[in-house]
Formats: sequence, C-alpha cells, structure tokens
Amino acid sequence: MSEDETNSPSPEADSLFEAPPMGEQERMVEAILFASAEPVSVKELTERMPHGADPAEALVHLRKRYEGRGVNLCRIGDAWAMRTATDLGFLMQRETVETRKLSRAAIETLAIIAYHQPVTRAEIEEIRGVSVSRGTVDQLLEMEWIRFGRRKMTPGRPVTFVVTSEFLDHFGLENARDLPGLKELRAAGLLENRPPPGALDLVSEENDGDAAVEGQSELFED
Repeated sequence: MSEDETNSPSPEADSLFEAPPMGEQERMVEAILFASAEPVSVKELTERMPHGADPAEALVHLRKRYEGRGVNLCRIGDAWAMRTATDLGFLMQRETVETRKLSRAAIETLAIIAYHQPVTRAEIEEIRGVSVSRGTVDQLLEMEWIRFGRRKMTPGRPVTFVVTSEFLDHFGLENARDLPGLKELRAAGLLENRPPPGALDLVSEENDGDAAVEGQSELFED
C-alpha cells in the first residue's frame, strides 16, 4: 500500500462529515418539533442535527409538505412549531380550552403593548387616558404574554414592554404584524365605535368590567 493510500481518509471517514440527504433532514426536523412542547428555533435545530445539516432549508420543504394538512408547520417569532390547522381548532376544544379572567384594563393594556411595542407605562397611560395599576402589568407578566423590553433612551430611561412568543403562539400569530385592524378590535368590543382621535384610541368607560379570554380569544380573532 502506497503512502498516499495510507494517509488518505477512508470513504467511511468522509461520510461522517457529509450532511444527511435533505429528505432525512426533514424527518429529523419533523421529529424534533413533534417531540417539543415549545417552539424550536433554527439555532436549536442546528445544534441538535448532524454536522453540515441545513434545518432552515429543511423547514421550507417541511412547511410546504404540511400545507393543507390537519397539522401545519407554523413560524412563531423566531421559532417553529407544529400546530393544529386553524380551521380545525374546534375539534380540539376539550383538550385546549383554557379560561383566564382578564379585566378590561388588562385587555386594553395588552392591546396597546401589542400595537405600540416597545411602549413605556407612561405611554400606555397616555393612550388609555387613565393610570395603569401595577397589578394589571403583573398579571400580564405572570401569564407570560408580555415581557420587559429595552430601556428607552429618554430622561429616566424608563423600561418598555413588548409581547412575547407565548402571546403570539396563543393567538396563532406569526408576528405582531399579523394583528387585526381597528374594525376587528371594535367588533370584539375593545374599541368604541366612534372614530379614534389618534392612531389607536383605547379609552374605555368600563375599566372595572371583566372579560373572559377563553382558548383562542376573540380579542385578536380575525
């Protein structure tokens, strides 16, 4: 055996560094997403999959393969998850219905954050026209529907609030740009029927009323 033959890597060694076929990568991504209770990012997929794999491309093929099926591949913020097709959600009511009581103030505050993020407490109060209690913000933080954002570069550097991926996942949204318009918000009873004085008028005369957010809430329903 020549020296070149001795030093050259074997075909078996080369195969260890080759990416699996794309069809096999799709199967890997599919398995990971089905086994995960939470949405999975491309970075997390890359860390789990073999060297040289391209989970981003596998996701594109997988999403197309699941189009029109009972389960769809959905993008949620920067992550991906398998979710029941929206038109079949009624079949899952017994398994997924979760009732949460939100005050009118909490619903308005949540809507303002979703539409104006990143937004400070002072800006929320300016839009609503009334003060925001600490309990209202704490409730939304505990539900993990909002989180603290970056501090604003203004005097005092106040903290801002933004919605979370859990919020997007709960309402079946890919990102905040998918939120409904003013017409849908008025239909849900969140806005008054009169034209708003600003871009989004969320002043309510019934701040002490209760509203139920049940399962896929009608609050942001298309």
